[in-house]
Amino acid sequence: MTNPFAGKTVLIAGGTGSIGSELTFQLLQMKPKQIRIFSRDEHKQFIMAQELKRFDHISFILGDIRDKSNLSMAMEGIDVVINAAALKHVPNCEFNPLEAVKTNVYGTQNIIEVAMEKGIERVVTISTDKATNPAGTMGASKLLSEKLMSAAQFQFANRSSTFCSVRFGNVLGSRGSILNVFKEQIARGGPVQMTDKEMTRFIMLIPEAANLVLKACALAQGGEIFILKMASVKLFDLVEATIEFYAPRHQLNPKEIKINVIGMRPGERLHETLLTDEDVFSTLELDDMFVVLPSLIGGKTREKRSYGNSKPLHPQKNYRSDQVRLLSKKEILETIGRYEAELERRSLILDSV
Repeated sequence: MTNPFAGKTVLIAGGTGSIGSELTFQLLQMKPKQIRIFSRDEHKQFIMAQELKRFDHISFILGDIRDKSNLSMAMEGIDVVINAAALKHVPNCEFNPLEAVKTNVYGTQNIIEVAMEKGIERVVTISTDKATNPAGTMGASKLLSEKLMSAAQFQFANRSSTFCSVRFGNVLGSRGSILNVFKEQIARGGPVQMTDKEMTRFIMLIPEAANLVLKACALAQGGEIFILKMASVKLFDLVEATIEFYAPRHQLNPKEIKINVIGMRPGERLHETLLTDEDVFSTLELDDMFVVLPSLIGGKTREKRSYGNSKPLHPQKNYRSDQVRLLSKKEILETIGRYEAELERRSLILDSV
Protein backbone atom coordinates (compact mmCIF):
# COMPACT_ATOMS: atom_id res chain seq x y z
CA MET A 1 0.00 0.00 0.00
CA THR A 2 1.32 3.44 -0.90
CA ASN A 3 1.44 6.01 1.88
CA PRO A 4 -0.91 8.91 1.04
CA PHE A 5 -0.35 10.48 4.47
CA ALA A 6 3.38 11.23 4.46
CA GLY A 7 3.82 14.98 4.79
CA LYS A 8 0.04 15.54 4.76
CA THR A 9 -2.25 17.32 7.20
CA VAL A 10 -5.01 14.95 8.33
CA LEU A 11 -8.23 15.77 10.18
CA ILE A 12 -10.04 12.98 12.03
CA ALA A 13 -13.64 13.90 12.84
CA GLY A 14 -14.74 11.90 15.87
CA GLY A 15 -11.04 11.42 16.57
CA THR A 16 -11.45 10.70 20.28
CA GLY A 17 -13.63 7.64 19.71
CA SER A 18 -12.37 4.06 19.59
CA ILE A 19 -11.72 4.04 15.85
CA GLY A 20 -10.59 7.66 15.72
CA SER A 21 -7.99 7.22 18.43
CA GLU A 22 -6.67 4.02 16.81
CA LEU A 23 -6.44 5.86 13.50
CA THR A 24 -4.32 8.48 15.25
CA PHE A 25 -1.91 5.87 16.54
CA GLN A 26 -1.59 4.16 13.17
CA LEU A 27 -1.14 7.50 11.40
CA LEU A 28 1.72 8.39 13.72
CA GLN A 29 3.71 5.65 12.01
CA MET A 30 2.96 7.08 8.54
CA LYS A 31 4.77 10.40 9.08
CA PRO A 32 2.01 12.97 8.47
CA LYS A 33 2.85 16.66 8.79
CA GLN A 34 0.01 17.20 11.25
CA ILE A 35 -2.93 15.30 12.76
CA ARG A 36 -5.92 17.39 13.80
CA ILE A 37 -8.45 15.76 16.15
CA PHE A 38 -11.97 17.18 15.84
CA SER A 39 -14.61 15.98 18.31
CA ARG A 40 -17.31 17.23 20.64
CA ASP A 41 -16.21 15.41 23.82
CA GLU A 42 -14.09 17.72 25.97
CA HIS A 43 -13.21 15.03 28.52
CA LYS A 44 -12.03 12.51 25.92
CA GLN A 45 -9.95 15.22 24.26
CA PHE A 46 -8.28 15.99 27.57
CA ILE A 47 -7.45 12.32 28.21
CA MET A 48 -6.15 11.77 24.70
CA ALA A 49 -4.12 14.99 24.75
CA GLN A 50 -2.40 13.85 27.93
CA GLU A 51 -1.59 10.51 26.35
CA LEU A 52 -0.13 12.18 23.26
CA LYS A 53 1.36 15.30 24.83
CA ARG A 54 4.88 14.67 23.55
CA PHE A 55 3.72 14.86 19.94
CA ASP A 56 3.71 18.52 18.94
CA HIS A 57 2.17 17.82 15.52
CA ILE A 58 -1.14 16.63 17.03
CA SER A 59 -3.74 19.29 17.83
CA PHE A 60 -7.28 19.17 19.19
CA ILE A 61 -10.34 21.19 18.15
CA LEU A 62 -13.62 21.02 20.03
CA GLY A 63 -16.63 20.93 17.71
CA ASP A 64 -19.40 18.98 16.02
CA ILE A 65 -19.77 17.99 12.35
CA ARG A 66 -23.35 19.30 12.58
CA ASP A 67 -21.90 22.84 12.82
CA LYS A 68 -20.67 23.66 9.33
CA SER A 69 -18.99 26.96 10.24
CA ASN A 70 -17.05 25.30 13.07
CA LEU A 71 -16.15 22.42 10.77
CA SER A 72 -15.00 24.81 8.06
CA MET A 73 -12.50 26.45 10.39
CA ALA A 74 -11.23 23.05 11.57
CA MET A 75 -10.72 21.87 7.96
CA GLU A 76 -8.67 24.88 6.91
CA GLY A 77 -5.36 23.75 5.43
CA ILE A 78 -6.29 20.05 5.58
CA ASP A 79 -5.28 17.52 2.91
CA VAL A 80 -7.16 14.41 4.09
CA VAL A 81 -10.38 14.08 6.13
CA ILE A 82 -11.43 10.87 7.89
CA ASN A 83 -14.98 11.01 9.23
CA ALA A 84 -15.33 8.72 12.23
CA ALA A 85 -18.00 10.88 13.88
CA ALA A 86 -21.38 9.17 14.13
CA LEU A 87 -24.36 8.16 16.19
CA LYS A 88 -23.92 4.39 16.01
CA HIS A 89 -25.99 2.72 18.73
CA VAL A 90 -29.00 1.05 17.15
CA PRO A 91 -31.65 1.53 19.88
CA ASN A 92 -30.61 5.15 20.53
CA CYS A 93 -30.96 5.98 16.84
CA GLU A 94 -34.29 4.16 16.68
CA PHE A 95 -35.72 6.25 19.52
CA ASN A 96 -34.04 9.47 18.31
CA PRO A 97 -34.16 9.25 14.51
CA LEU A 98 -33.82 12.97 13.85
CA GLU A 99 -30.64 13.11 15.93
CA ALA A 100 -29.21 10.22 13.88
CA VAL A 101 -30.05 12.10 10.66
CA LYS A 102 -28.48 15.34 11.94
CA THR A 103 -25.15 13.66 12.64
CA ASN A 104 -24.91 10.77 10.19
CA VAL A 105 -26.54 12.50 7.20
CA TYR A 106 -26.33 16.29 7.61
CA GLY A 107 -22.93 16.01 9.29
CA THR A 108 -21.58 13.97 6.38
CA GLN A 109 -22.96 16.48 3.89
CA ASN A 110 -21.28 19.32 5.82
CA ILE A 111 -17.94 17.54 5.48
CA ILE A 112 -18.52 17.02 1.76
CA GLU A 113 -19.42 20.67 1.11
CA VAL A 114 -16.47 22.04 3.08
CA ALA A 115 -14.12 19.57 1.37
CA MET A 116 -15.32 20.76 -2.04
CA GLU A 117 -14.96 24.41 -1.05
CA LYS A 118 -11.41 23.92 0.20
CA GLY A 119 -10.23 21.47 -2.46
CA ILE A 120 -9.36 18.78 0.07
CA GLU A 121 -7.61 15.83 -1.59
CA ARG A 122 -9.29 12.83 0.02
CA VAL A 123 -12.34 12.25 2.23
CA VAL A 124 -13.24 8.90 3.80
CA THR A 125 -16.36 8.27 5.89
CA ILE A 126 -17.06 5.24 8.06
CA SER A 127 -20.25 3.27 7.51
CA THR A 128 -21.64 -0.04 8.78
CA ASP A 129 -22.92 -3.38 7.51
CA LYS A 130 -26.30 -2.24 8.89
CA ALA A 131 -26.46 0.11 5.87
CA THR A 132 -26.98 -2.95 3.63
CA ASN A 133 -30.76 -3.36 3.21
CA PRO A 134 -31.26 -1.36 6.43
CA ALA A 135 -33.81 -2.50 8.99
CA GLY A 136 -33.52 0.48 11.32
CA THR A 137 -32.76 4.19 11.57
CA MET A 138 -29.04 3.85 12.18
CA GLY A 139 -28.51 1.67 9.11
CA ALA A 140 -30.74 3.89 6.97
CA SER A 141 -28.86 7.03 8.00
CA LYS A 142 -25.56 5.36 7.21
CA LEU A 143 -26.85 4.20 3.82
CA LEU A 144 -27.67 7.83 3.06
CA SER A 145 -24.18 8.88 4.14
CA GLU A 146 -22.72 6.34 1.70
CA LYS A 147 -24.96 7.67 -1.08
CA LEU A 148 -23.94 11.26 -0.32
CA MET A 149 -20.25 10.35 -0.52
CA SER A 150 -20.69 8.50 -3.79
CA ALA A 151 -22.80 11.25 -5.36
CA ALA A 152 -20.32 13.92 -4.26
CA GLN A 153 -17.71 12.32 -6.49
CA PHE A 154 -19.77 12.88 -9.63
CA GLN A 155 -21.83 16.00 -8.98
CA PHE A 156 -19.12 18.41 -10.09
CA ALA A 157 -16.70 17.23 -12.75
CA ASN A 158 -14.20 20.01 -12.06
CA ARG A 159 -13.78 19.10 -8.39
CA SER A 160 -10.47 17.46 -7.44
CA SER A 161 -11.52 15.80 -4.16
CA THR A 162 -11.76 12.00 -3.92
CA PHE A 163 -14.61 10.61 -1.78
CA CYS A 164 -15.14 7.05 -0.56
CA SER A 165 -16.76 5.05 2.26
CA VAL A 166 -15.73 2.06 4.34
CA ARG A 167 -18.25 -0.41 5.72
CA PHE A 168 -17.59 -2.12 9.08
CA GLY A 169 -19.10 -5.00 10.99
CA ASN A 170 -19.14 -5.09 14.79
CA VAL A 171 -15.84 -3.72 16.04
CA LEU A 172 -14.86 -5.70 19.13
CA GLY A 173 -13.74 -3.51 21.99
CA SER A 174 -15.05 -0.24 20.59
CA ARG A 175 -16.97 1.92 23.06
CA GLY A 176 -20.40 0.40 23.67
CA SER A 177 -19.59 -2.74 21.67
CA ILE A 178 -21.07 -6.07 22.66
CA LEU A 179 -17.72 -7.35 23.95
CA ASN A 180 -17.34 -4.45 26.37
CA VAL A 181 -20.94 -4.83 27.56
CA PHE A 182 -20.40 -8.56 28.18
CA LYS A 183 -17.11 -7.86 30.03
CA GLU A 184 -18.83 -5.42 32.39
CA GLN A 185 -21.67 -7.85 33.09
CA ILE A 186 -19.20 -10.67 33.79
CA ALA A 187 -17.17 -8.44 36.15
CA ARG A 188 -20.37 -7.92 38.17
CA GLY A 189 -20.92 -11.68 38.37
CA GLY A 190 -23.56 -11.79 35.65
CA PRO A 191 -26.03 -12.38 34.31
CA VAL A 192 -24.86 -11.76 30.76
CA GLN A 193 -27.73 -10.47 28.65
CA MET A 194 -27.97 -11.38 25.00
CA THR A 195 -30.65 -10.72 22.43
CA ASP A 196 -31.11 -14.01 20.53
CA LYS A 197 -29.20 -17.30 20.55
CA GLU A 198 -29.42 -17.64 16.77
CA MET A 199 -28.17 -14.10 16.03
CA THR A 200 -24.96 -13.86 13.98
CA ARG A 201 -22.62 -10.94 13.45
CA PHE A 202 -19.54 -10.02 11.45
CA ILE A 203 -16.72 -9.01 13.79
CA MET A 204 -13.40 -7.22 13.48
CA LEU A 205 -10.78 -5.79 15.82
CA ILE A 206 -10.20 -2.06 16.23
CA PRO A 207 -6.75 -2.11 14.51
CA GLU A 208 -8.24 -4.03 11.56
CA ALA A 209 -11.00 -1.45 11.24
CA ALA A 210 -8.56 1.48 11.34
CA ASN A 211 -6.24 -0.19 8.85
CA LEU A 212 -9.15 -0.65 6.43
CA VAL A 213 -9.83 3.09 6.58
CA LEU A 214 -6.21 3.95 5.78
CA LYS A 215 -5.99 1.37 3.00
CA ALA A 216 -9.25 2.62 1.46
CA CYS A 217 -7.85 6.14 1.49
CA ALA A 218 -4.79 4.96 -0.42
CA LEU A 219 -6.74 2.90 -2.99
CA ALA A 220 -9.76 5.14 -3.57
CA GLN A 221 -10.48 6.35 -7.10
CA GLY A 222 -13.78 7.94 -6.12
CA GLY A 223 -17.25 6.92 -4.94
CA GLU A 224 -16.46 3.38 -3.79
CA ILE A 225 -17.42 1.47 -0.67
CA PHE A 226 -14.61 -0.64 0.79
CA ILE A 227 -15.59 -3.67 2.91
CA LEU A 228 -13.17 -5.79 4.92
CA LYS A 229 -13.54 -9.55 4.67
CA MET A 230 -14.57 -10.22 8.24
CA ALA A 231 -15.04 -13.24 10.45
CA SER A 232 -18.57 -14.14 11.51
CA VAL A 233 -19.74 -15.47 14.88
CA LYS A 234 -22.87 -16.85 16.43
CA LEU A 235 -23.74 -14.49 19.27
CA PHE A 236 -24.30 -17.33 21.74
CA ASP A 237 -20.82 -18.71 20.99
CA LEU A 238 -19.35 -15.24 21.54
CA VAL A 239 -21.13 -14.95 24.90
CA GLU A 240 -19.88 -18.34 26.07
CA ALA A 241 -16.31 -17.62 24.92
CA THR A 242 -16.33 -14.21 26.59
CA ILE A 243 -17.47 -15.74 29.88
CA GLU A 244 -14.83 -18.47 29.62
CA PHE A 245 -12.10 -15.88 28.94
CA TYR A 246 -12.97 -13.16 31.48
CA ALA A 247 -14.66 -14.89 34.42
CA PRO A 248 -11.41 -16.37 35.79
CA ARG A 249 -9.84 -12.90 35.65
CA HIS A 250 -12.39 -11.86 38.28
CA GLN A 251 -11.94 -15.06 40.32
CA LEU A 252 -15.30 -16.29 39.08
CA ASN A 253 -16.36 -19.73 37.90
CA PRO A 254 -17.51 -19.47 34.24
CA LYS A 255 -20.12 -22.17 34.86
CA GLU A 256 -21.81 -19.99 37.48
CA ILE A 257 -22.31 -16.98 35.18
CA LYS A 258 -25.90 -17.06 33.95
CA ILE A 259 -27.00 -16.04 30.44
CA ASN A 260 -30.33 -14.25 29.97
CA VAL A 261 -31.96 -14.04 26.53
CA ILE A 262 -33.87 -10.74 26.36
CA GLY A 263 -34.96 -10.61 22.70
CA MET A 264 -33.92 -8.34 19.88
CA ARG A 265 -33.83 -4.59 20.48
CA PRO A 266 -35.63 -2.01 18.32
CA GLY A 267 -34.01 -1.65 14.90
CA GLU A 268 -31.99 -4.88 15.10
CA ARG A 269 -32.13 -7.88 12.80
CA LEU A 270 -31.09 -11.48 13.27
CA HIS A 271 -28.29 -11.54 10.68
CA GLU A 272 -26.20 -8.91 8.87
CA THR A 273 -25.34 -8.66 5.18
CA LEU A 274 -22.18 -7.23 3.65
CA LEU A 275 -23.48 -6.90 0.09
CA THR A 276 -26.92 -6.63 -1.46
CA ASP A 277 -27.91 -8.87 -4.36
CA GLU A 278 -27.42 -5.85 -6.63
CA ASP A 279 -24.00 -4.97 -5.18
CA VAL A 280 -22.38 -8.26 -6.15
CA PHE A 281 -22.54 -7.44 -9.86
CA SER A 282 -20.58 -4.20 -9.41
CA THR A 283 -18.09 -5.40 -6.81
CA LEU A 284 -14.42 -6.24 -7.16
CA GLU A 285 -12.62 -8.60 -4.81
CA LEU A 286 -9.18 -8.22 -3.26
CA ASP A 287 -7.44 -10.69 -0.96
CA ASP A 288 -8.65 -8.89 2.17
CA MET A 289 -11.58 -6.73 1.06
CA PHE A 290 -14.41 -6.05 -1.36
CA VAL A 291 -14.73 -2.84 -3.38
CA VAL A 292 -18.29 -1.86 -4.34
CA LEU A 293 -18.02 0.39 -7.38
CA PRO A 294 -20.29 3.45 -7.51
CA SER A 295 -23.61 2.95 -9.29
CA LEU A 296 -23.32 6.39 -10.88
CA ILE A 297 -20.62 5.33 -13.35
CA GLY A 298 -21.42 3.41 -16.52
CA GLY A 299 -20.53 -0.18 -17.17
CA LYS A 300 -17.61 0.57 -19.49
CA THR A 301 -16.09 2.95 -16.96
CA ARG A 302 -16.48 0.34 -14.24
CA GLU A 303 -14.67 -2.22 -16.37
CA LYS A 304 -11.63 0.08 -16.53
CA ARG A 305 -11.30 0.30 -12.77
CA SER A 306 -8.82 -1.94 -10.99
CA TYR A 307 -7.29 -2.02 -7.54
CA GLY A 308 -4.04 -3.93 -7.60
CA ASN A 309 -4.87 -7.61 -8.02
CA SER A 310 -8.65 -7.07 -7.89
CA LYS A 311 -10.98 -9.41 -9.76
CA PRO A 312 -14.75 -9.48 -10.38
CA LEU A 313 -16.75 -10.91 -7.51
CA HIS A 314 -18.35 -14.32 -7.89
CA PRO A 315 -22.10 -13.52 -7.86
CA GLN A 316 -23.14 -16.82 -6.33
CA LYS A 317 -21.22 -16.48 -3.07
CA ASN A 318 -23.00 -15.81 0.21
CA TYR A 319 -22.29 -12.59 2.07
CA ARG A 320 -24.70 -12.89 5.00
CA SER A 321 -23.39 -13.45 8.51
CA ASP A 322 -25.21 -16.76 8.95
CA GLN A 323 -24.24 -18.12 5.53
CA VAL A 324 -20.46 -17.90 5.83
CA ARG A 325 -18.21 -20.05 7.98
CA LEU A 326 -18.73 -19.22 11.64
CA LEU A 327 -15.78 -19.05 14.00
CA SER A 328 -15.53 -21.91 16.47
CA LYS A 329 -15.48 -21.10 20.18
CA LYS A 330 -11.74 -21.82 20.21
CA GLU A 331 -11.23 -19.30 17.39
CA ILE A 332 -13.36 -16.74 19.22
CA LEU A 333 -11.22 -17.20 22.33
CA GLU A 334 -8.12 -16.62 20.22
CA THR A 335 -9.70 -13.46 18.79
CA ILE A 336 -10.48 -12.13 22.27
CA GLY A 337 -6.89 -12.88 23.23
CA ARG A 338 -5.69 -10.85 20.24
CA TYR A 339 -7.95 -8.00 21.32
CA GLU A 340 -6.45 -8.00 24.81
CA ALA A 341 -2.94 -8.07 23.33
CA GLU A 342 -3.81 -5.03 21.22
CA LEU A 343 -4.71 -3.09 24.36
CA GLU A 344 -1.04 -3.27 25.38
CA ARG A 345 0.18 -2.30 21.93
CA ARG A 346 -0.31 1.46 22.09
CA SER A 347 2.42 2.13 24.58
CA LEU A 348 4.85 0.18 22.38
CA ILE A 349 3.83 2.28 19.35
CA LEU A 350 4.26 5.52 21.24
CA ASP A 351 7.69 4.48 22.43
CA SER A 352 8.84 3.57 18.91
CA VAL A 353 7.52 6.56 16.94
